[in-house]
Amino acid sequence: MGDVGIDRRAFLSGVGGIAAGAAAVSLTACDSRTDRSSTKSGKLLVVRDFGGAYGEANRKAIYDPFTKETGVRINVVNYSSDQILAQIKEGRPRFDVMDIDMSNLVRFEHEGASQELDYGRLKNTRNAGIAESLLTPNGVGKSYWASVLAYGADAFGGRKPASWADFWNLGTFPGRRALQGTVDWPELEFALLADGVPLDGLYPLDVHRAFKVLDEIKGSVRTFWEYGAEPGELLDRKQVEASSTWAGRVQSLIKGGSPLAYEWNGARRQSNGYGIPKGAANSDGAYRLIDFALRPEVQAHMTRIYPEGPVVPAAYGFLTESTAVNLASTPGHLLSGFDLDIAWWLENGNSVTRRWQEWVRN
Repeated sequence: MGDVGIDRRAFLSGVGGIAAGAAAVSLTACDSRTDRSSTKSGKLLVVRDFGGAYGEANRKAIYDPFTKETGVRINVVNYSSDQILAQIKEGRPRFDVMDIDMSNLVRFEHEGASQELDYGRLKNTRNAGIAESLLTPNGVGKSYWASVLAYGADAFGGRKPASWADFWNLGTFPGRRALQGTVDWPELEFALLADGVPLDGLYPLDVHRAFKVLDEIKGSVRTFWEYGAEPGELLDRKQVEASSTWAGRVQSLIKGGSPLAYEWNGARRQSNGYGIPKGAANSDGAYRLIDFALRPEVQAHMTRIYPEGPVVPAAYGFLTESTAVNLASTPGHLLSGFDLDIAWWLENGNSVTRRWQEWVRN
C-alpha cells in the first residue's frame, strides 16, 4: 500500500501525540465542515481515505459510481490516525466513513472510537468468502496489499532469489540490501522465514531469534527505507541489489520499463478496511457506501485501477488472469504468503519497535 506511511508513523508513536487542532487536507473543493446540514440530511457523505493515487482510484471506482446510483455526494478528507481519534474524542468527527488500514481499525475499536458494525446492513458480506480476520466487530476489510522481496533483474548473473533465505544468502546472492525502516512494523517475519520458520509457525514471533538473524546481514544493509517509492528508487539506481518493498510500487516500475523483479514467496499481507466513527453524522450513508464497495464488480473495478487485491473472492470472476497474477489475494499468493498478525503487533509493537530502532542505530 503506497500511502499508508503517514498514518502508520502516527500509529507507532502512540496516542500521546494527538494534536486536536491539526489541519487536515481536503481532497475536494468543499471542506466537509461547510455542509454538515447536507450530511445530516443524507445528501452528503464525508469519507476519510489515504488520498493520492489511492484516493483517485476510489473516486473513479467507488465514489462517482455510488453518487450516480444513489444521489449522495461524497467529500474526501485525509486526516491522520491521531487527528481521527482527537475529533472522535471531542465528540465532533468531521467524517462519516474511515478508509484506513485494519491495524488502525482494531486500534480504534480498543479506544472506543468506532461504532460496532451491524453486519445485517452489509448484505455483500454474507456468504461472500471474506476472511474471518477481516470481519471484525468495528471494521470490515476492503483490500489486500503486501510487502515482497524485490531485486534487480540482472543483479545476480541470471540467478533469481526465490525466498527470504536467498535474500539472506550473501554468498550466492552477494550485494547490498535495503530493509524497511519505521514506516511500518519492523520486518521480523522475513528474518524468521530466512531462518527456516514455516509460514504457519511465525506467530507468536520469536523476537530474540529474529534479531539474531538480522545481525547476519546488517553489514550489507545500505539503508532502511522510509517512504514507499524509496526501495524502487534504490533498486533502479543500482544502489542496492535487493530490498523489501510494497508490491504495488515495484509493479508500477516494472510496468514502466525498469529492469526489476520480485517474488511473492513469503509476502507479508496487510489489509485496508472500512469503519464508522462514533458520532458520525451520516451512518446510514456510511453503511450504503461500504456495502456498495464490497460488491464483487466494484471490487474488481477498483483493482483494475489500483493494484490491491479484492477481499471478495467473486471479484476474480471479473478480472483477467494478467491482472489477477499481480494481486496479493490471488489464491496462489494467499498460500505462499502470510497475514500480518494484528493482535500480536498491537500487543508487542511498541517494545519491538524501540528495540528495532536501537538495533538500526547501533
